[in-house]
Amino acid sequence: MKLPELDQANIDRIVEMAWEDRTPFEAIEIQFGVPEKEVIKIMRREMKESSFKMWRKRVTERKTKHLQKRDFLAGRFKSDNQKT
Repeated sequence: MKLPELDQANIDRIVEMAWEDRTPFEAIEIQFGVPEKEVIKIMRREMKESSFKMWRKRVTERKTKHLQKRDFLAGRFKSDNQKT
């Protein structure tokens, strides 16, 4: 699968969405065409090492970062910055 070309504004938005605990990786993939593994690579590249480690530890413990692991059916917050 070929990944889309991302400008700095889109990379910044991906980092922002990935940092938010309630935004699932699937939402990032739908909006930007970037799968979870690539989001992790982007986060590693764009963040300080200590911030990345803190984020990674937090994300691995969260159910809300994956749609299939969520235990609620309520709609999620939609930012005004989101395309869809």
